[in-house]
Amino acid sequence: MARTTNKTEAGGTARMVAALAKSLREQLGLSQEELGKLIGYTALAISAMETCAQPASDHMLVMLEKTIGGGLGVFEKAREFIRLDRYPPQFKDFVPMEAAAVTLSSYETVVIDGLFQTEDYARALIGGGYPALPSEQVDELVDLRRKRRTLFDRPSLPLIELILDESVLRRPFGSWEIQRSQLRSLAEDARRDNVSVQILPLERGLRGQHAGAQGGMKLVETQEHHHVVYMEVEDESILVSDPTKVARLSHRYAKIRTQTLSPDDSVRLIEQLAEEVGT
Repeated sequence: MARTTNKTEAGGTARMVAALAKSLREQLGLSQEELGKLIGYTALAISAMETCAQPASDHMLVMLEKTIGGGLGVFEKAREFIRLDRYPPQFKDFVPMEAAAVTLSSYETVVIDGLFQTEDYARALIGGGYPALPSEQVDELVDLRRKRRTLFDRPSLPLIELILDESVLRRPFGSWEIQRSQLRSLAEDARRDNVSVQILPLERGLRGQHAGAQGGMKLVETQEHHHVVYMEVEDESILVSDPTKVARLSHRYAKIRTQTLSPDDSVRLIEQLAEEVGT
């Protein structure tokens, strides 16, 4: 459903697509209804796209390219940038960095890392947040989160490391069945050749030093072999690129890793909890 607020919130790519689509439609002498029939949409949907009340969906962009694109590839190129526009503002800068990472190392203390989330877990997490989001926006964000998993099958496989606080494995979202499915999926992902998942046990705090007490982080090595750290706090993001600060956070991450279970023991714990949680 189109939202009036989209007209003011729409990104530059959505506005460019809207203006270009309208211009090409008018050059071809097509009404909104006629274009809609050609690509399988209503005249109302075309109007909403042209006014940015509802920016073009990925499928609409594909159809616009086929029908009025003229072989220029403009609508096809716009698909990636429209997708970026749909991410929450605090995450936009990090998405292309993650997608092109050589190494991605994450430490999470509250939820399963988004890259590893199942659709049901992501939907329960996103849909259950506060303030509540419209259902269509929840669908959109879930779809975007799932698309990030293409990183697992990229031709040049990145090294992906994930450290999870054990409490994350025990905290359900949506239902215990969703949590069990999520844990089974996590165990499967942990067996990928380029993936390592390790658990920071609950009793770490009882042993004295707990290097991960200051919260989560994501460490990225870019294709140019630069190193950055991404962190989020209450919907605000911090992207750290200063070498001294990156080194300090990288050392903290390395210390956290020394306090985790081994990868094999971590997978065994995940599988064990998949059978036990909620029973």
